[in-house]
Amino acid sequence: LRVAKAAKAEGIPVGCLTNAYMTEEATESMVEDMEFFNISLKSLKSPFYRKYAEIDGVEPILRNIKTIAKNRHVEITTPIVENVNDDEIMEIAAFIRDINPEIPWHVFRLLPEYKMENIENPDIEKINRLLKEAGEILPNIYFANFIGSEWVSTRCPDCGYNVIERITLGSCGAKLIKYELENGNCPNCGKRISIYGGYVDRTTVEVGA
Repeated sequence: LRVAKAAKAEGIPVGCLTNAYMTEEATESMVEDMEFFNISLKSLKSPFYRKYAEIDGVEPILRNIKTIAKNRHVEITTPIVENVNDDEIMEIAAFIRDINPEIPWHVFRLLPEYKMENIENPDIEKINRLLKEAGEILPNIYFANFIGSEWVSTRCPDCGYNVIERITLGSCGAKLIKYELENGNCPNCGKRISIYGGYVDRTTVEVGA
């Protein structure tokens, strides 16, 4: 928070990647000094968090997501674990929609490794099918960590045009191919797209770096 305060004083926006498991007071402090958040929401069920995260329950996380979303730009990230939380995809989508349907939701497959090396590989086709259904209530869904994903671009929710086109790098990253927003609007139908910030060509700001 000291770094965020110093950056804010210099006009530098600061974001945070968090699991949102914290007190209301800590949440309010972070909201005061940070501009955007990516929050990891692994489940809506307390038994999941007690078993896999060894915390009392999910309630503080859900509370803090709602608090942050009222005041700052928020994106949600959910790891999908085969036969553990993959049955919650629609429930999580509905939870996000009820807060703000324009919140971006990033989904990725949790692969077998470390303490969960015995889990199965998540079923891409099943997740694709469920996300298509979830897309009816939540337009900004991303699913990136496999080759050939069609879920890495930003589409206009009205006409489906790729306003920001990307290709997956196979892991959780993606490469920008084109950026076609015109003053924040879809160039095809004119709809205002809910995007925080703007596009910066890094080659123009990192010359000599």
